[in-house]
Amino acid sequence: MLSSAPRTRQTFRERAGALRHIPALFALVWQASPPLTAASLLLRLVRASLPVAILYVGKLIIDEVVLQSRLTPPGADLGDWLASGRLDGLLGLIALEFALAVLADLLGRASSLVDSLLSELYSNFASIRLMEHAATLDLEQFESSEQQDRLERARRQVTGRTTLLTQLFGQAQDILTVISLAAGLVVYSPWLIGLLVLALVPAFLGEVHFNAQGYRLNYFRTPERRKLDYVRFLGSSVDTAKEVKLFGLNGFLVDRFRGFAEQMYDDNRNLAVRRAVWGGVFAALGSLAYYLAYGVIVWRTVSGEFSVGDLTFLAGSFLRLRGLLEGLLLGFSQIAGQALYLEDLFSFFEVRPEITSPSNPRPFPRPIRTGFVFEGVGFRYPGTESWAVRNLDLTLRAGEVIALVGENGAGKTTIAKLLARLYDPTEGRILLDGHDLRDYSLADLRGHIGVIFQDFVRFHFTAGENIGAGRIEAANDRDRVQEAAGRSLADQVVARLPRGYEQPLGKRFNEGVDLSGGEWQKIATARAYMRDADLLILDEPTSALDARAEYEVFQRFKDLSRGKTAVLISHRFSTVRMADRILVLEGGRVIENGTHAELVAAGGRYAELFELQAAGYR
Repeated sequence: MLSSAPRTRQTFRERAGALRHIPALFALVWQASPPLTAASLLLRLVRASLPVAILYVGKLIIDEVVLQSRLTPPGADLGDWLASGRLDGLLGLIALEFALAVLADLLGRASSLVDSLLSELYSNFASIRLMEHAATLDLEQFESSEQQDRLERARRQVTGRTTLLTQLFGQAQDILTVISLAAGLVVYSPWLIGLLVLALVPAFLGEVHFNAQGYRLNYFRTPERRKLDYVRFLGSSVDTAKEVKLFGLNGFLVDRFRGFAEQMYDDNRNLAVRRAVWGGVFAALGSLAYYLAYGVIVWRTVSGEFSVGDLTFLAGSFLRLRGLLEGLLLGFSQIAGQALYLEDLFSFFEVRPEITSPSNPRPFPRPIRTGFVFEGVGFRYPGTESWAVRNLDLTLRAGEVIALVGENGAGKTTIAKLLARLYDPTEGRILLDGHDLRDYSLADLRGHIGVIFQDFVRFHFTAGENIGAGRIEAANDRDRVQEAAGRSLADQVVARLPRGYEQPLGKRFNEGVDLSGGEWQKIATARAYMRDADLLILDEPTSALDARAEYEVFQRFKDLSRGKTAVLISHRFSTVRMADRILVLEGGRVIENGTHAELVAAGGRYAELFELQAAGYR
């Protein structure tokens, strides 16, 4: 079960504690590409030593220039200077500084290239990990709004934290550079470093505070952001365009979007303004410390304690050190802030499903011998007090076709979900050939069950892929795909498509062709046939079909389901009368059980509902 207790304001310890996810992030990055990760670290290690080397060579150049300027010139023109050899050392130093500058540029470009490639590989790798982990979770962990918020936050962090990789590696490089610069400054005046660090601490603490405030704002805005995305989708999607136009909903959707957007903008603006004001104050403190130190260096140069070369080296080192320390402190606060977001990603990876396979599962019986038995089954959906089914006892015999009928909310679809172990019973148990469903492997169990729910997915893939999704490992078996299509009459739909089974369906992508509701339903039913399952569950499989198409589909279903165990859920009594047995549900219980003729003759609830529906056709 996912926990989603609201978060309160984070303490400094909690913010720093979020850094515990950094090793896990690095592990993910390494798994995405060990060669690129190693290359990035090596490049940054070399780059870290270049700034102090360039500054020191610059100091030597200036000291050499000052020295030569105090000596008697060897001649009036450049040739005389070159002939005397007095410029050899200076030219060598200039060539060395040029080489170091070119090397720094090349290493910087190589580092940027490696980091960009690594970030893309990490994003792809983490996305795959997210999808793989999400596939292991229970249906319950997808259906509540709170858990959808959590999944949404995790999904955003997969692509939204790639800049953190560059920051982390950049921080490591800057730390090495700071160490090299500080080693040089300590020789001259160690107390200046302490002054600089002390002046930058307020800026660091301010950034930590505002990063935490930004995370807190984003965390609690997740539901509103999902609403914003949903309203944006409603107002600009081909799936909703007809009703939006017909009902004149555009103005209503724009107003609702504007309301959500303005509220979020106001909160973000207030935080940004406060951050900018305090950031300016803290930056001024850092500048004050720098110029105090700079003044001391200038005075010691004027007094003869430092050379002009020392002045340039110290001023350049101190300026560079100030920028690096400021960047490190602020970068650390930003990393700590971004690490709070990593909590959303890695806490999602830590979620474990409750519906799992046993350590030593039983093999699925082939064929099913006795069938399925519900013994005192009760089930409540998470977060609800009412029972979807309660004290449910029923038997589905091997090779039998049963139909479930009843009004909305009677528990029909719940039974289908329990059979497929999308949920486990809250009470009681379900047996397959005398053994609890929980004794079987989830993958094995679901691999032998074909289910099409009334809210089936319309995959915006090709027609062949839509059908092949029913048994994805055989999706490239065109004969099997065509056979499944023929069973559900989807072959007639595909025959009218310009590119046949290679035709993309839906309007989301280029060259896609949309289908009618009934045509989509035939494609989805073909998906169930593609599975060639031992247990077939069809939930309202003909709700979008006309009477003739419905008759044809069920004539085929009756023929093709021979020897198969099947569950048929429908509100249409013309459909269910072909079942071997009909179970009438009310309030989560079976109140009647028999054939169509027996139930009509009994004059009970089924007969009443049948008569009401039949009267509508008279």
